Amino acid sequence: MSQAQLLIDCQCGLGEGPFWHPDRQELFWFDIDAQRLFAADENGEIRNSWAFPESAAAAAIIDADTLAIATETGLKRLDLKSGEISLIVEIEADDPKNRANDSRVHPSGAFWIGTMRKEEDAAAGNVYHYRAGAVNRIISNVKIPNATCFTPDGTRAYFADTPTGRIMTTETDPDTGMPTGEWKEFADCRDHRGSPDGAVVDSEGYVWSARWGGHCVVRHAPDGSVDRIVEVPASQVTCPAFGGKDLKTLYVTTARKTLSDEQMAAEPHAGGIFAINVDVAGQTEPRLAL
Repeated sequence: MSQAQLLIDCQCGLGEGPFWHPDRQELFWFDIDAQRLFAADENGEIRNSWAFPESAAAAAIIDADTLAIATETGLKRLDLKSGEISLIVEIEADDPKNRANDSRVHPSGAFWIGTMRKEEDAAAGNVYHYRAGAVNRIISNVKIPNATCFTPDGTRAYFADTPTGRIMTTETDPDTGMPTGEWKEFADCRDHRGSPDGAVVDSEGYVWSARWGGHCVVRHAPDGSVDRIVEVPASQVTCPAFGGKDLKTLYVTTARKTLSDEQMAAEPHAGGIFAINVDVAGQTEPRLAL
C-alpha cells in the first residue's frame, strides 16, 4: 500500500472527470456541483477555469484549444481560449431530471457518455456512444454510471453502475468502440473498500478503480484480482487519471458533498486533488472522432 498526497486544496463539492491534456501539459477536472471546469499544471497550480450554465461532468479532447464537454443537455464544444460554447449534439436535452456523469473516450475516438438522475432516486440513466456525428444508446436503466474505461488496444471496455458494487466488462470493436459481446463480471467490490466510482486503464492493461466511501484507489489485474491499493486521505474518492510528462503521476479527484460535520473535521481536504508517483504509465488521452 501507498498513499496519495494532497496536491490542490480545491474543496470541490463533487470533483470528477479528470484527464491529462498532452498538448497543453495540464490536468483538467470538473466540479459537477459548481458547474465548473478547472485546469492546472503538473505541480498543482491552477491556470484557468470555465463556468457553465448547466451541469457538466466530463470532456473529450478535440485539439489543443478545443474540448467536447458532456453536459446535462448534450455534447458541447468549448473553445478554451475564448470560452465560447456551441452545440455538437443534443443528448437527453428533453429530460431536465438527468445530467451527465462519468464518460470516457475509446481508442477509436468514440465517446461513451453516461447519464443519471440528478437526485440519484431512480435507475433512469443511460450510456451513449458518440462517434463521427452519430449517437447510439448502448446501456440503459443505470442509476450511477461509472468506471467507463478501455484497454489500450480498444478490444475491451469496463463499466460499473456504482450501487451494484460490481465492475463489468465486455468486448469492443477496436475500430468503432461499439460493444460486441455480453457484459460479464470483472470484479465484485461489494465486500471490499467502498463502491466502484470512476476508473482508468494503464498502459499495461490494469484497471485503477476509485472507491466512493473507501478512501482509496484499487488497481485490478486483467483477471480482476487486486494488484495494489493506493490510500487517499478522503473517503469519497471519485476518479483517477494519469498525467505528467511521463504519464506516471496518478491524479485523484474527490468529493465533499454529503459529508457530516464530524467527517469534514476528519477529512479537511475532502474535495481536493491528490497525487502520487507510480511505476507504470497511463495511456495518452485519445482524440474525439467528430
